[in-house]
Amino acid sequence: MSGAHAHHFHDIHAQRTERGRETRRVTLVSGVVNLVLSLAQIIVGLVAHSAALVADGIHSLSDLVSDILVLFAAHHAAQAPDKDHPYGHGRFETAATLGLGVLLLLVAMGIVWNGFGRLFDADRPVPGLPALAVATVGIVAKEALYWYTIAAARRLGSELLRANAWHHRSDAISSVVVLIGVGGAVLGYSYMDAGAAIIVGVLVAKIAWDLGWGALTELVDTAIDESEVDEAKRVIMGVDGVRSVHLLRTRRHGAEASADVHVQVSPRLSVSEGHMISQAVEDRVIAKVAAITDVTVHIDPEDDEDAPTCRGLPLRGEALRVLESRWAQMHVVPPQREVRLHYLAGNIDVELILPLSSFTDAASTRRLHEALAGAATDLAWFRSLRVLYG
Repeated sequence: MSGAHAHHFHDIHAQRTERGRETRRVTLVSGVVNLVLSLAQIIVGLVAHSAALVADGIHSLSDLVSDILVLFAAHHAAQAPDKDHPYGHGRFETAATLGLGVLLLLVAMGIVWNGFGRLFDADRPVPGLPALAVATVGIVAKEALYWYTIAAARRLGSELLRANAWHHRSDAISSVVVLIGVGGAVLGYSYMDAGAAIIVGVLVAKIAWDLGWGALTELVDTAIDESEVDEAKRVIMGVDGVRSVHLLRTRRHGAEASADVHVQVSPRLSVSEGHMISQAVEDRVIAKVAAITDVTVHIDPEDDEDAPTCRGLPLRGEALRVLESRWAQMHVVPPQREVRLHYLAGNIDVELILPLSSFTDAASTRRLHEALAGAATDLAWFRSLRVLYG
């Protein structure tokens, strides 16, 4: 691995480590708040006979479980690539997000079921004022957690933290519904408490769907945003030596993304120059497109989407054996020579490089070219011959 590559991967690993450390810190704070809040909501809800507050407490308890999932994901996603995970561990975030969505959906179904049971219960008890106070505290706590978590998500570019932040915001909204329901029940409209519980369940189900569907689309290798793909193309076209860009494919894995791209260059570049161009493409895309951390570049001498395929043509060893066999019978090619093969448009163009000392005059070179090319014209894969001296 070159020094530049080693430095690049060191930076990526440092970013992953910092992301994991910050995610764990934010999630621990969230977990403590959710634990205290859920216990208060469930206990007071049971004592004060508020189904809505108990539902909100169960919701908060599910948040605590989600925080544990986030911690698990952050720990694994921060690890460097290894033998079993050569593209890193970013998909742990995705899997945790999907798991969180499934968990919330199950919680939502339980809340709605219980709410309907309370709604049709003629002997609904009326919640007390303590339930009203705890519902108010829940709104303040959840909104504060939203702003705290979304700030960290924006700073780290973490979709998992962003999802968790919006989860807190939705909790705050559901707590407003609970406050209205409990307040209505205290004023004598006891059905409002059960109705609020049902609404909370539906809100939780909506969050579960959004999180689960987003994670599922990532697990099936959904591409990054079109604007980011366009930016990557623009960056690649800015690299000296690149003629065109095609077959640019991307896929997300957690907060990061990988890309592979076919880049067309001049058909007769040296291998080393083609490699240098591919290295420049990789470095610039990673530097300019924030989401992309890994790029695979395929160098094409022509647009292989339109040009005839070269698959099935003889490789160097077989092609040279045929050419050398025919040229040897002519006794006109110096023993010192170099042969270059160019696989283009479904054929092979041949370059024969001879020592400068073997050059006599243009007429002799023309006769030599006609003789050597004529010996290969019946080969199905042969297209042209160039004779060079150097």
